[in-house]
Amino acid sequence: MPDTALLAALRKASCQRPYPDGRPGWFLDAPAVAGLARDFALAPRRVEIAALSGGICPLRYARNLTAFSMAEQARLLASKAALVGLGGLGGGVLENLVRAGVGCIHAADGDVFEETNLNRQLLSRLDALGRPKAELAAERAAAVNPSVECVAHNQFLDRAGMEALLAGAQVAVDALGGLVDRPALTAAAAGLGIPLVTGAVAGYTAIVATVLPGGPSPADLFGGGSGKAAEDVLGCPSPAVMAVAALEAAEAIRLLAGRPAALVGKALIIDLETMRFETVAF
Repeated sequence: MPDTALLAALRKASCQRPYPDGRPGWFLDAPAVAGLARDFALAPRRVEIAALSGGICPLRYARNLTAFSMAEQARLLASKAALVGLGGLGGGVLENLVRAGVGCIHAADGDVFEETNLNRQLLSRLDALGRPKAELAAERAAAVNPSVECVAHNQFLDRAGMEALLAGAQVAVDALGGLVDRPALTAAAAGLGIPLVTGAVAGYTAIVATVLPGGPSPADLFGGGSGKAAEDVLGCPSPAVMAVAALEAAEAIRLLAGRPAALVGKALIIDLETMRFETVAF
């Protein structure tokens, strides 16, 4: 529970109103969160965690309930996710994690936006072409949910860099393109003992899976990373990219909320051309 002074201030700043389903509740809006963070010299997410612990729901999360209990929402705010890649998949994953209230997100991508990204990459804009993807990611996170502490690194990572990014995280998310860097990320997550949520898109076909330390990865099925990546040959249409980003985020959020992963030891195969979804076991 929060300390007495903070709890009293939370109660004074909150207001009573119904949840969307009509249940009564107490809520704390974004200006109140910012004001209390300033008054008590706390990170905004710490104010939101304290509110949830006291039975007060930050208004921005009202429609997360009952998808998550207050305890699970507080757990999300106290959690850390690591995200490698901030392009099509990474931008979509970031958007979902930020809106869900994942409290700390460390991400990395050394690329800049170019015009060919505009068909699918949520963070790309005409007025941002040539700017680092990491910069746009940090700006987007701050604009959507300032309670989330998003640290985005403008760099490509080797194995050691991946290990540094993943340190302290409860889950890692693979939003890389191609196959070249995926083995290093899988090894880094395994070495740190954390689950890795992975996804890939090629045309309207896609795959999503969760890899536990030492467990099988979909990348193991596809051989080496030489030659053209499948997404370069078959394309990356936005609906497939957004669908996989949402599924990766959903699995990561499940894990961060303390629930078991749904895709361990198996993969979800998606074909949006025929609208078929199949789950296959490794």
